[in-house]
Amino acid sequence: MLKNKRQIVYALTIVVLLIAIRTFENNIFYDPFLHYFKLEYAHLPFPQINTVKLFLSLGFRYYLNSVLSIALLYVLFHDRKFVKFSVLLYMILGTLLMISFFFVLQFFGEESKSTLFYIRRFIIQPIFLILFIPAFYYQKNVK
Repeated sequence: MLKNKRQIVYALTIVVLLIAIRTFENNIFYDPFLHYFKLEYAHLPFPQINTVKLFLSLGFRYYLNSVLSIALLYVLFHDRKFVKFSVLLYMILGTLLMISFFFVLQFFGEESKSTLFYIRRFIIQPIFLILFIPAFYYQKNVK
């Protein structure tokens, strides 16, 4: 019984930390696209961007979300194989997303605003966690 209470407290703490990242994103991270994509961005030019600062900020945010997501997966499933697989997937997907984001930003920029929006969304939000939890739950119950 105590183990389940601890598991629930740990899981809720991690979820609160993920929510805090989202809540305080304007204060913690450099991202001129936060405000830009809230507007009618289809008709606006890109904001001024410091590419290095944006890359580091997005990378740091992805890293924080990934670490918390992996921790939550461990708390929920207690399976090191799931954690190792998740770490590998987060590394591969993060690398592909960051390369894609800056490739689209650099070479297609203004004409690919919606593509940039969705790639960025995968970087800054813990979307993979939403995919991994049901997948790992299904995998665990199939065994």
